[in-house]
Amino acid sequence: MTWLQTIVLSVVQGLTEFLPISSSGHLLIVSRLCWDADAGASFTAVSQLGTEAAVLVFFWRDIWRIVVAWFAGLRNPASRGADYRIGWAVIIATIPIGIIGYLGKDLIRENVRNNLYITATVLILFSGVFFLAERYSLQRRGLDEVTMRDAVIVGLAQCLALIPGVSRSGASASAGLFLGFDREAAFRLSFLLAIPAVVASGLFSLPDAFHPSGEGLSASGPQLLASVVIAFVVGYIAIKWLLRFVSHHSLNWFGVYRVALGLLLLVLLATGIVPAVAPAH
Repeated sequence: MTWLQTIVLSVVQGLTEFLPISSSGHLLIVSRLCWDADAGASFTAVSQLGTEAAVLVFFWRDIWRIVVAWFAGLRNPASRGADYRIGWAVIIATIPIGIIGYLGKDLIRENVRNNLYITATVLILFSGVFFLAERYSLQRRGLDEVTMRDAVIVGLAQCLALIPGVSRSGASASAGLFLGFDREAAFRLSFLLAIPAVVASGLFSLPDAFHPSGEGLSASGPQLLASVVIAFVVGYIAIKWLLRFVSHHSLNWFGVYRVALGLLLLVLLATGIVPAVAPAH
């Protein structure tokens, strides 16, 4: 991996991790279009440590309050309020993606990630979920009304993000909308529930990022560190912008963008401008 690739891919990661447009899909498209290569699932996972650090910094007050309330609730049942339930929701929502991500690691990396036709198709089809979520969501619930049932459903929806083109925030926030949460609460819940899974994935993938076992560019230690820092800065700005945007605008804007990108990608693939599968180097 060159330094130009490191910088560009890290900026793409920071910009797209929180927007419901699929960061993994965009990393695949950009790396394939610009360099006829794949950034690799491991590099992607490690760069996500930067964007998750942005979540930790941006929501540090909420996170601290939830952690304190969770431990207090374990000691004293009388103090079990909304933050205590959110703490359990984070734990419960992490279980499905932890199991599926671990067991399906090789299948995802070697098959699903390796074909841009899948990414293009998923970008288009999953946009329909956004349109339906906006159409049928009541948007009457706040984050303080989260239940364990919500955690299970959003946790299962989060598993869909293992497929490039879905979007972690898009899948979990859409589930939140279907459950009746307002848009900002749905995205806040999405960010909080993703923290353990993404951090664990990044740390687990750290050794592989230096020497990818499958398709993927090999990054050096300084490049991985730079990637985390760049993704952190850009990701922090993206979170701030997104929460303001979804307070006044629907997910349909992102749905339209995803359809347009998916159709453009299908044209590029059909004409051979972009290879569907990265060639072996």
